[in-house]
Amino acid sequence: MDHFVTDDEHQRGHGDSDGDAAEWKKVAELRAVVEAQDPAAKEEDDFALRRFLRARDHNIGKASTMLLQYLAWKRVAKPRGSISDDEVRGEIAKDRVRMQGFDRLNRPMAYLYGARHFPAHRDLGEFKRYVAYVLDKICTRLPVRQEKFAVLIDMKGWGYANCDIRGYVAALEIMQGYYPERLGRVFLIHVPYMFMTAWKMVYPFIDDRTRKKFVFVADKDLKSTLQGAIDESQLPEEYGGKLKL
Repeated sequence: MDHFVTDDEHQRGHGDSDGDAAEWKKVAELRAVVEAQDPAAKEEDDFALRRFLRARDHNIGKASTMLLQYLAWKRVAKPRGSISDDEVRGEIAKDRVRMQGFDRLNRPMAYLYGARHFPAHRDLGEFKRYVAYVLDKICTRLPVRQEKFAVLIDMKGWGYANCDIRGYVAALEIMQGYYPERLGRVFLIHVPYMFMTAWKMVYPFIDDRTRKKFVFVADKDLKSTLQGAIDESQLPEEYGGKLKL
């Protein structure tokens, strides 16, 4: 099951800080609607509001509902404004996420190792905090005029002991609901056949916009695909590049 992405960052969200006048007018309308219901929206900048607006196809009603849900979640998930290392120390110790380098569209890269995740050894509440922690971390690496990041998920060695449908769905819900229009692309590599059973269970929870960003890369296409997307200097050594992770 291959899902290929069309890179629309050049038109939407990549180097688009000026934007379209009509779109910015809608952003102002969205701000007025949301601030009337939750003054905390004043803390969110216009680019954040634009991402929520775009995630709901510029529908003010749907975007305002989504943004209000985000603000309510943020109060509970990040009461001090951010998640500290101490709050997710157990998850950090598992060393299953690394962040380094950029792709050719200047999006920061995150590398996830699926075989290092064991649902039997995770607390779902801490795992959810860790997902938000990781998303916040990679967003702090975004260059000026870039709003999206890219991800490579290495599934080498993944087996049923690593399968965590509940965790995968929770992570997707956090990313899609509270970090809209942040994900640029996801490469899944070294995917074992047995993973496709889990993928079929998770797939219905992925919204249409996000589905288009997933790319399953066959082993025979791995080198050409990654080198096409990531400069050699930014590609980790384990994938044929020169970057030391």
